[in-house]
Amino acid sequence: MMRPAFRDALLGLTGFLVLAALPLVFVSSALIDFVIRCAALGLFATSLNLLVGYGGMVSFGHGLFFGMGAYSFGIIMQRTGMPIPLAILLSLGVAALVALVVGAICVRLKEIYFAFVTLAFQMLVHSMIIAWVPVTGGDQGLRGGIPRPPFLGINLADQKQLYLFAAALLIIGLLAMRHIVSSPFGYTLRMIRDNPVRAGFLGIDVYRTRLTAFVLAGMFASLGGVIMSLFVSGAYPEFAFWTMSGEAVFIVMLGGTVAFLGPMVGTVLLLLLNDFVTRVAEHHGLVLGIVILIFALGLRKGLLDFVMDWIEARRTRRGAASLVPAPSPERIAT
Repeated sequence: MMRPAFRDALLGLTGFLVLAALPLVFVSSALIDFVIRCAALGLFATSLNLLVGYGGMVSFGHGLFFGMGAYSFGIIMQRTGMPIPLAILLSLGVAALVALVVGAICVRLKEIYFAFVTLAFQMLVHSMIIAWVPVTGGDQGLRGGIPRPPFLGINLADQKQLYLFAAALLIIGLLAMRHIVSSPFGYTLRMIRDNPVRAGFLGIDVYRTRLTAFVLAGMFASLGGVIMSLFVSGAYPEFAFWTMSGEAVFIVMLGGTVAFLGPMVGTVLLLLLNDFVTRVAEHHGLVLGIVILIFALGLRKGLLDFVMDWIEARRTRRGAASLVPAPSPERIAT
């Protein structure tokens, strides 16, 4: 029997090889850009699902950490020019510290208050980005581009190498989050989601577990922001605006909260819909909203959750049919 960790690593390696082969099969700069955006938003949305799907904590301000990752990385590279891997690690550390402070206040709150206080923190950080012009560039964002010095023979100024780097970060991030949700910590988080009072009676530190999940989710969201900042060679206030959090919530609801890869499916769907609708419709926001409503009201769950439930229902029906005894020859004769 294959161990789950080894199976996940094998699937991750297969996924990376498939992504690496895509530009060889389909020579298209648009495809490369699309996959890089999927990597950034997919990590962001999957990190939100750590809170929503596994922790029962609906955050309206998760975009705070996406913007924090983009701005931290961009400022570090512009001011210091340090090696990119070190700058990424430092950006994750900054996001973890901010998430620890914000989470220490928010995770004690009940659902609706948690959602809106996280949104309040996001808008506070967005206002600081707009006001702190000498550092952040204000409403114009970080200007002048982000330096991309080569490291270990990798040159991220080359779009194809940036594509492979983003794909590698996506797979590593997904594998790390998969390990988290499959670990005893992940099952403890589910228990708290389902019944925090009972979990507390069993001796589980509910506050610490939720705070840890909040910090981890913030770090992975910031990694998505780092990828986006490399892609656009900058950082903009929109990365930390409330609409960024709303987009992540849409993605999670569109793809599903139960299946681990649901947010990735939602990311691909939303980007495809967005790219298509903006080309064919003048009022693309209205059309996109109607399409999302059709998904939400028609399926009443995320697309991948719906598909998995349908497959499981078919498997159950087949299993039940196989248990029904066949009629004996005597009964057929009578």
